[in-house]
Amino acid sequence: MFIALKKIKNYWVSDASFVTLLVILVFTVFIMPIFIDVESDNVLFLNVIFLALFFVGIFSSGDRTFIIITSILFLLHLVLKIIRLSDLPLDFYLMERVVGILNLIVFIVINVRLLFRDDQIDVYRVIGAINVYLLLALFGSFGFEIIYFLTGSTIGGEVELYGDDRDYVSYIYYSLVSITTVGYGDIFPLNVPTKMLSVFLSAIGILYPAVIIAKLVAAASNIKHQD
Repeated sequence: MFIALKKIKNYWVSDASFVTLLVILVFTVFIMPIFIDVESDNVLFLNVIFLALFFVGIFSSGDRTFIIITSILFLLHLVLKIIRLSDLPLDFYLMERVVGILNLIVFIVINVRLLFRDDQIDVYRVIGAINVYLLLALFGSFGFEIIYFLTGSTIGGEVELYGDDRDYVSYIYYSLVSITTVGYGDIFPLNVPTKMLSVFLSAIGILYPAVIIAKLVAAASNIKHQD
């Protein structure tokens, strides 16, 4: 058992894990909303994917502090999700989303650390940069949902919100539109918190690629000087 866990650990801290994570994120961000839109019962599968994603976070860092934090957050998220999906007369949906966004923040930090852990440049690092970008989009979708439960409103326009997992389709779409600074105009923010988060995502969408390009150029320069 210990050997198996060690192998899993070694894989998720390696560059090869970026590919696996990209597949999971592409499915979660781009494919899963289509499934939910076609059949709302697929939201159960969405919850399983999020749990799997946060479980992976436990193995993605060799830092003991991050391991403890991700383990605690994963267990909290799991307990809250089991309570919500069970027949118990309890519902901690907002708390579940708060724990979820904390999980995402830690996971983003871990992946940024993995991405910039040395000056190596290869296709895996490019994939890792894409992963962080998609994780930021997920962060935005969770953030908009939390705003909705705290204020009673978040986005308007050509959208119908239900106050449950089905809203993921609208939130991830709007988050992607914001972070890519596309701004189609079919969905728009209704209050100040949503406006600020939208602008924050847009700023990240502009600055993040610039930082990544600068980092890659600097790394390439260091490698050239070493040669």
